[in-house]
Amino acid sequence: MDEARAREVLASAGLGAGRTGSETGTGTGSETDAGMGTGSGIPETGAAQPGVSTARTGTARTGTAGTAGPAEAVAGGLPAAPAGAPAELLALGENAVFASGDLVIKVGRDATRHPELLARAEREVAIAAWLAECGVPAVRAAEPAPRLVDGHPVTLWHRLPAAVRPAGPRDLAELLRLVHALPAPPFTLPRRELLGGVERWLRLAGDAIDPADAAYLRARRDGFAAAAAALTPHLPPGPVHGDALPRNVHVGPDGPVLVDLETFSADFREHDLVVMALSRDRYGLPDEQYDAFTEAYGWDVREWDGCAVLRGARETASCAWVAQHAPANPKALDEFRRRVASLRDGDPEVRWYPF
Repeated sequence: MDEARAREVLASAGLGAGRTGSETGTGTGSETDAGMGTGSGIPETGAAQPGVSTARTGTARTGTAGTAGPAEAVAGGLPAAPAGAPAELLALGENAVFASGDLVIKVGRDATRHPELLARAEREVAIAAWLAECGVPAVRAAEPAPRLVDGHPVTLWHRLPAAVRPAGPRDLAELLRLVHALPAPPFTLPRRELLGGVERWLRLAGDAIDPADAAYLRARRDGFAAAAAALTPHLPPGPVHGDALPRNVHVGPDGPVLVDLETFSADFREHDLVVMALSRDRYGLPDEQYDAFTEAYGWDVREWDGCAVLRGARETASCAWVAQHAPANPKALDEFRRRVASLRDGDPEVRWYPF
């Protein structure tokens, strides 16, 4: 998502173009792993990032979204961006995320030729309302539906209070236990398509990456897609967060809150657990923190025969996601090469890094 374009959309929506990330000092955030989380861009290991964790999308544990239309919602007393208030860039990735007053505003990519992006934004708002009804501490939308502004979906969220501490693996595990106990919502959730973006990301990489590496990742994608389709889960399938890392938990005065709901899906619950196992092996999560996660959740996904398949699929997607940044970012190209080499060598513990 381009920041300048996102600010034009904010202006068209009457939400204020504000200052650029370089002027506010917030920049564009850090890497988001494999497009598996599309909102915040906080580092893969779940470490807190100054300027983002204190203004995540949502509100405290309780409360529900309103029922008025977007224009009526602001007029009816929902928090609104102050007129002329600068919108501070918090993160820039698949979405541009801004803070303004009591709101956090998420601007999605142009949905004119990709209507699924509007559907995704609609689903994220519906998920927030459903989690509120179920009593799961999670972000809360400030309007009951996205706005479509100049072709871009725009969603407004209540701004969270300042974090009292960084979120940890135990906080995440406790929230996942709540989510994994839920039945299906009254609307359709998609499957968790880990590998769905691989082709698009490799095409965006173009000639910046070795064609042999692109072919290797496409072959891995196809192999793991077939292997995943044949898996038998250990846990009952159902709603999953889809990007289950501590970076997507905000610990405010009332306790941990789940954030970044775009990847919510209906699939194997093991998807949410493999993420932390991969964090331990690839991103430097200490053993004791991983042990705290499995203790709080009550089960270690590494005991499941299918763990290696979901892990391999996620690694493949992560490499392809990094590839799309290679044409403009030499550090991304170096990291892409490191990751692909570790996969080719069959070394499951080579450390991977943000860039």
